[in-house]
Amino acid sequence: MIPSISYITLGVEDLARSVAFYHDVFGWPTDGIIGTEFEHGAVVFFKLDKGITFALWPRTSIAHDAGIACGPRDPSGLLLAHNVGSHAEVDQIMAQLQSGGADIKKPAQPLFWGGYGGLIADPDGHLWEIVYNPHR
Repeated sequence: MIPSISYITLGVEDLARSVAFYHDVFGWPTDGIIGTEFEHGAVVFFKLDKGITFALWPRTSIAHDAGIACGPRDPSGLLLAHNVGSHAEVDQIMAQLQSGGADIKKPAQPLFWGGYGGLIADPDGHLWEIVYNPHR
């Protein structure tokens, strides 16, 4: 298997709320919610850099599709990262996200391994690290 990821899908509680967050706060373009004509089909896609698609799909729809029970959320189970080129860029993006209503979990600061970054949570508690890695 060639190491690659083409889609990242996050399960969300309120699809419209999550679309607004990623579109309005992150500034990501989308065509909005599609697939509403299908039971468990409503989904949103955001085209990212390098051919990756980021999707939002209700947790109940994911559970239905997988044939599993919809369990409790655990924000520590996944950490997404947005790497940038400098400390200043981390600070600028964190300020932009905070002014857009993002829940700051850890303000930007030096990290134990030599990087610089902070953490925010989306409306469903999914964690995002905004980070500068001087070793990358």
